[in-house]
Amino acid sequence: MFGVGLTEMAVIAVVAVLVFGPDRLPDLARQAGRMARQLRNLANSARDDLRNELGPEYADLELRDLDPRTLVRKHILEAMDEEEDEARPTGKSRALAANELPPYDSEAT
Repeated sequence: MFGVGLTEMAVIAVVAVLVFGPDRLPDLARQAGRMARQLRNLANSARDDLRNELGPEYADLELRDLDPRTLVRKHILEAMDEEEDEARPTGKSRALAANELPPYDSEAT
């Protein structure tokens, strides 16, 4: 979580006990939990409002999708998949026989 290991969490807990005291610490933890819950509700409300305003086409919108790194990665992967699909034979083409000429379209030239 946030790149903080067990030892760092222990140091933070010890410093919190020393700074705030053991009698105020439970109240501060309760307030921090309440604030985190309110922030999560605010983010969910903003996401739902955005979905409602954009319409049914964006019903599966996640806020993570708005991250530029995710957006670029998604489009690059889609483009690579499309290139692979174009490179695969569709089943309509076949190998030419020994003396067979390739198809020629005089209107295309």
